[in-house]
Amino acid sequence: MDINLLEILACPICKGELIYDSTSQELICKFDRMAYPVVDGIPVMLVSRARRVGDDES
Repeated sequence: MDINLLEILACPICKGELIYDSTSQELICKFDRMAYPVVDGIPVMLVSRARRVGDDES
């Protein structure tokens, strides 16, 4: 994931900071507890494609 891209991306729900998880290839919003997939290096910032982050993951 390009660090410059990560600096300008924001959560589509709250506009907050995203954290990149290289293990799961996801961008995570800790506030909304949503994880957005990164497919072939491209972030998919659609709420419909996001998943809820469980209590054990945050």
